[in-house]
Amino acid sequence: MVHSADKPDYIIDEPILQQAAAFLKEKISVMPQLAAILGSGLGRFAETATNTTIIPTNAIPGYPVSTVSGHAGRWVCGEIAGKKILLVQGRVHFYEGYPISRVAYPVHLLAELGVKKLIVTNAAGGVNPQFQPGDLMLIDDHLNLMFASPLRGQQQRKWGPRWPDMSDPYSRELQAVALKVATELQIPLRRGVLLVSKGPSYESAAEVQMARRIGADALTMSTVPEVIAAVYRRLQVLGISCITNLATGLSLQKLDHAEVTETANRISATFAELMQGIVKESG
Repeated sequence: MVHSADKPDYIIDEPILQQAAAFLKEKISVMPQLAAILGSGLGRFAETATNTTIIPTNAIPGYPVSTVSGHAGRWVCGEIAGKKILLVQGRVHFYEGYPISRVAYPVHLLAELGVKKLIVTNAAGGVNPQFQPGDLMLIDDHLNLMFASPLRGQQQRKWGPRWPDMSDPYSRELQAVALKVATELQIPLRRGVLLVSKGPSYESAAEVQMARRIGADALTMSTVPEVIAAVYRRLQVLGISCITNLATGLSLQKLDHAEVTETANRISATFAELMQGIVKESG
């Protein structure tokens, strides 16, 4: 990991960020304005891209290394549905031990490269009793129970406002595109509020009941720090969750990461079809 020793953990090292951007610009001839971060079990979508340039993240200056199975740790630049796109195949999580500002490093890097639209995807546990494993959910809003922000300490006014407005973190314009595509393809698309916790343990049954009472429809351990950073950097964001399991207390089945990736793999074709349609309409 490349990170300046004289910088606090909550500060993004701008010279290293610029070094990383320069490194990627040498590898990618035409930089897309659309990117997607692929969550657990959803990385196979990158395999649908053509004319690809593949860059391991451990070669990118300052880039945090993913330690979670199902996260390949590479960037794929290519074409999907005739549109240029950058695919972040594998993310990093707060529970891996990184400062929360480092979790958002990929988003800062995408912004430096000129990306304007970002699709964030994840595997999530269903809290809404109407949801079933295998459902896809359009993220309407989120609840940040990490009680932490990736913007702590950031004061680069050229990047964004000191106090970003979070009244519309998920672009209504991109949501309309996703709903139109889902309707045309006859793909059921749920809508709901995503709650994020620090992890890495799954929530207890009592915590799941609390989450539902405060308005959550699904639970995750990722995504929200990226969205906060993206809003700060003035990116339009679309969020899609794959409901891979029912949260604790809603099913008799024990939870494990293998179940998460298995369900995500099972619906990968439907997810890919929806994503391809969204890319075609919004890229």
